[in-house]
Amino acid sequence: MTRAASWAAWSVAGVVAILHLATAGRYDAFVNELYFIVCGRHPAFGYVDQPPLVPLISAATQIAGTNIWLLRFPAVLAAVLVVPLTVAFAQLLGARTRGAWLAAIAAAAAPMLIAMTATLGTSTFEAVAWTGIAYLIARAALQREPHLLLWAGVVTGLAFEAKYGVLIWIAGLTVGLAVSSDRSLFRARELWAGVAVAVLLAAPNVAWQAAHGIPFVEAMHNDNASNLTGSPLYFAINQAFTMNIVLAPLWLTGIIAPFVWRDFARWRFLSIAFVIAALTVFLTHGKSYYLAGAYPSMFAVGAAVCSRLPIALVAVWSVLAALQGALALPFVLPVVQPARLERMLEHLSFRPRPVEVQGIGAPLGELFSEEFGWRELAADVTKMYADLPPADRARAAIFAQTYGEAGAIDVFGHGLPPALSGENQYYLWGPRGFDGSVVIAVNVDPAYWSTLCTSARVVGTYGSSPYVMPHDHNRPIVLCRGMHPQLPVTWPAFRHYGLW
Repeated sequence: MTRAASWAAWSVAGVVAILHLATAGRYDAFVNELYFIVCGRHPAFGYVDQPPLVPLISAATQIAGTNIWLLRFPAVLAAVLVVPLTVAFAQLLGARTRGAWLAAIAAAAAPMLIAMTATLGTSTFEAVAWTGIAYLIARAALQREPHLLLWAGVVTGLAFEAKYGVLIWIAGLTVGLAVSSDRSLFRARELWAGVAVAVLLAAPNVAWQAAHGIPFVEAMHNDNASNLTGSPLYFAINQAFTMNIVLAPLWLTGIIAPFVWRDFARWRFLSIAFVIAALTVFLTHGKSYYLAGAYPSMFAVGAAVCSRLPIALVAVWSVLAALQGALALPFVLPVVQPARLERMLEHLSFRPRPVEVQGIGAPLGELFSEEFGWRELAADVTKMYADLPPADRARAAIFAQTYGEAGAIDVFGHGLPPALSGENQYYLWGPRGFDGSVVIAVNVDPAYWSTLCTSARVVGTYGSSPYVMPHDHNRPIVLCRGMHPQLPVTWPAFRHYGLW
């Protein structure tokens, strides 16, 4: 990067760092973060619904004790690094200083990208990884640096171990290169060496999935049925708004320009990759953020093209994009108190639609409502467990309907046995030696459990916080005695695989 472009990249990245570092520890742990911590404390080459990298990182941040700020520090790094990476990409494609500023602000002010790095999740590193892969391939093609294809393979393999979604981007890039003038890259030994490295890095997780019957496919199938992907028109409009409506002309330019202007025809493979990725996400009924990792590459192409615009126009456009990003900030980062955020959402003329059915009616939106109620649940279960007679406590199991509840109990509980659940990875961990003679069951159907137990009575509820998700509000906690047949026999009936 030039000195001016570096100034644009790192000054904007600095603002991103300050905002994320200042808010990383606010509110509380997101439901999936709790699950990741627990999974990471059981190291494996894979899990039912995810590769191992994010769980292992999550658990590593909590070695010294539960600390939400430290948990999210890797996400802060991802949010910061995507800015200079997008600027470097834009400069590679020919962006001038004005284009560098536009690329930097775009990477920092897209609400969807901010939301993906507000918590630590499997999507957190997608923007950095997908952009890095495309950048390395583009440099290999433009600057005749084929050794960078090997590094693209390294990034691909690591990205696969964080989330399988990188395969969508790789498929798009492969098709794009195959039909472009840069198809000669397929003859480069370094490309196939990179493919070999990526396969080698992915192999342990692929082997784990194969050994367990590829449970991710079932989890994805069950999850996609509840996604609110919508019609093609809705999907496109939703993408435009969640990526910052002011930036829509930028990424649209990135898609269209390589097909219209000869000067940018060399980058047509990036546009093709984006279109294929978008079609894949839509046709598979995926969540809207599954495509977010592809946008910085389109920001880079668009910024290179728009560098030809008058500097005053680019400056005004950049300021408007930054202002729009700032207006969206309370809905994607915890910058305001929960009560104020709730009031803001209630007074919006257009309330953002959730990405899945379960998020309908969330008081603070899906992202933030899933961060409340978990410590209270763990405290309630801890007290109920402690109040049991010593003989019952010695054989009591704690069962939770969902992995989120189980994760909260395992992370925030004190003096409790490991939680049980039939959802996702918890199902594979099994009943852990408990026979079901005494079970504290969280968020279960009392009527159904009365058929499983000699006695089953509601002993409490959880979810009293006004900010919790609707399906977590005032849910029953049942004390079961005498499960019949015993828990190991009943266990298969609790099995459920799904994504988040």
